[in-house]
Amino acid sequence: MEVESFEDEGVAKLLNDWFVSIKVDREERPDVDKVYMTYVQALYGGGGWPLSVFLSPDLKPLMGGTYFPPDDKYGRPGFKTILRKVKDAWENKRDTLLKSGSFAIEQLSEALSTAAASKNVPDELPETVLRLCAEQLSSSYDPEHGGFGSAPKFPRPVEVQLMLYWSKKLDEAGKASEANKSLDMVYFTLKCMARGGIHDHVGGGFHRYSVDEYWHVPHFEKMLYDQGQLVNIFLDAFSITKDLFYSCVSRDILDYLRRDMIGPCGEIYSAEDADSAEHDGATRKKEGAFYVWTSDEIDEILGDHAALFKDHYYVKPSGNCDLSRMSDPHQEFKGKNVLIERSDYDAMASKFGMSVETYVDILGKCRKKLFDARASRPKPHLDDKVIVSWNGLAISSFARASKILLHEETGAKFHFPVTGCNPEEYMEVAEKAASFIRKQLYEEETHRLRHSFRNGPAKAPGFLDDYAFLISGLLDIFEFGGDVKWLVLALELQDTQDELFLDREGGGYYNTPGEDPSVLLRVKEDHDGAEPSGNSVAVINLVRMANMVSGSRSEIYKQTAKHLLAVFETRLKDAAVAVPLMCCAADMLFVPSHKQIVLVGQKTSRDFSTMLAEVHATFEPNKTVIHVDPTNTEDMDFWESNSSNVALMAKNNYAPEKTVALVCQNFTCSPPVCDAESLRALLSKKRQASPS
Repeated sequence: MEVESFEDEGVAKLLNDWFVSIKVDREERPDVDKVYMTYVQALYGGGGWPLSVFLSPDLKPLMGGTYFPPDDKYGRPGFKTILRKVKDAWENKRDTLLKSGSFAIEQLSEALSTAAASKNVPDELPETVLRLCAEQLSSSYDPEHGGFGSAPKFPRPVEVQLMLYWSKKLDEAGKASEANKSLDMVYFTLKCMARGGIHDHVGGGFHRYSVDEYWHVPHFEKMLYDQGQLVNIFLDAFSITKDLFYSCVSRDILDYLRRDMIGPCGEIYSAEDADSAEHDGATRKKEGAFYVWTSDEIDEILGDHAALFKDHYYVKPSGNCDLSRMSDPHQEFKGKNVLIERSDYDAMASKFGMSVETYVDILGKCRKKLFDARASRPKPHLDDKVIVSWNGLAISSFARASKILLHEETGAKFHFPVTGCNPEEYMEVAEKAASFIRKQLYEEETHRLRHSFRNGPAKAPGFLDDYAFLISGLLDIFEFGGDVKWLVLALELQDTQDELFLDREGGGYYNTPGEDPSVLLRVKEDHDGAEPSGNSVAVINLVRMANMVSGSRSEIYKQTAKHLLAVFETRLKDAAVAVPLMCCAADMLFVPSHKQIVLVGQKTSRDFSTMLAEVHATFEPNKTVIHVDPTNTEDMDFWESNSSNVALMAKNNYAPEKTVALVCQNFTCSPPVCDAESLRALLSKKRQASPS
């Protein structure tokens, strides 16, 4: 629409003569976008981007829609026709228009100010909605190509999170066969995504979505929020299977971010565009130009290994965007190839008469050559905005990888674009990104966040997602070995989140602080889409913190979470598949045997690192990890103020030269252990649970 309409001279004249045109970046101002997207969805039954809305001078919406071609076609009114009709209506039916705009906002405000009927939810709700969501996802599963639903295929990590969580519940209930069915769906989906063209095989990371059912031809944009979430679900799959396939994909994404998406002070940038010039001096950009290859280019770059590489990645002289009628309906990629793996390594290595190790090594060297050649092409535009919420998602993935990946088999060999670094380097990235946000986007006096940064902090305040996602990332930094200062910051931010966004009477969190009168709606968001909802993440944060601190603060966290779920009870029951992470969050809140693992020892010791890695060796979503060094004044001051139980455990179990571990439920603990093997045995004991 930018090219077709906004750069059209005729459209420009009408806009400039009759309207005040305002372009809003929905990433910078999601609060503004949400108001008018909600209006368009309510009025017309659907919405999307680009979003065009016509407003009165006092910002009330008058009409709107998504895509408008410049002229009438496809049975749709053209943008010029729309502009003339809006002008005519404004001149001749202004009062009617204004009344309808005001009425629409009033009705939406009333509908969106959902309040809970009670401050709790029925005991059976969590397990019911978990099962419902798992059943709904299973019914939409694509057994041929992986994923849930049909093309276009978007990676929606919350779906995988739910299926992993549900399989864990089934396994604990002794239903191994059912658990394995859920896991098989997850594993096949992750493998199809990683082998598809949605994955950048040459440079690492994932594109936004695929237009076809094969995960093949993508919309080539790369978004930070996808990368962080995808790392975490591949890490979870690795935790369960110890299969290097999943750990390598996690590393691939993290190493892409380290190489291309991190600024000089550790800040993590938000996106790379889909479009780029095909060559220097080109006047027009094309979708995917940076990423696609001709067969001849690969021959020239790879020489003797070209045939092997082309066979592996389905490269053809005529182009390979032919797997589906949806892959390239407008023949934009004729003669071009989007790399996709369609055969496994064993079969291909056998075909070329070599060992799998040799075959995989050759592919890695080929990818590096293509990467170097690609570097000379005009690059897609880098969106170097730093968005707090998306940084929170990435911080979480870097922190978690630092310990989970320590369980890769000794001597594991990595191939480009994976660097094969010591996983503990990833924690440095997480802490550096968190430090940037603390320095540039956090006001120490007010404990408030700003939403984004580019050449300085933006004027927009932090929104619910910024607080919730960053708190989650900070909790992960702490639980995976970071300093207690990150836990202190997480608790401070939770206090501010409650102050700014919590509906204390009705329950749940609004998405905006409500301090800007020009933002006409406050919404309680629940949909777990490409990004999870702030409310879903908030429940999980509250559960985690309630299991760290004690006394009234812990009870307040739990009650806030229960009240929040009560707000969305109807949504959970009627449309569980729309809120998969909230379904998990509900179960986490009510699960009877949440584990607390307390490590007591000097955090700089190798023994401590080994024990902490053991704590994070297996997939266990219902655990809280607390570590305390009794010789550290800052540590002890914090725990004495926030949990006398932990402080007492630290004092009573400190042993110089050793790290002592206690596995607890409600701070009733097992006898202490001092070695990884004993700790592993304690952690492997199954909870008693029984999904109906």
